[in-house]
Amino acid sequence: MSRDQGTENAQRRSAGGKILGFPLAGFSLFQCLLLAAATGFFTFFLVTTLAIFALLAWNLAGRHAVNYAVSYRYVGFPAGIAALAAALVFFLAVWIKGKMGKAENRTNETG
Repeated sequence: MSRDQGTENAQRRSAGGKILGFPLAGFSLFQCLLLAAATGFFTFFLVTTLAIFALLAWNLAGRHAVNYAVSYRYVGFPAGIAALAAALVFFLAVWIKGKMGKAENRTNETG
């Protein structure tokens, strides 16, 4: 392999970008949907946990009696849905970009 081919391969691999060292290219549709669902679930549980502890502090400090179901209904669920929607848009865009890049590479190789 010549130096030019190695440089071209490195540029092609890095073209998708990276987040925290993970490449953002080469995902299948199922992987994109799975990553989006995982993002939504993680956000739901993280935000709900933080909301429960915030309600705990509020109830203890002010002698209030706020129901903990509020943390699920009005904080965790909307945050999880918002994160799921944003992750779906992002990961589907990554998938479509990957499909377009593969199509361009096929046309460049043949033509």
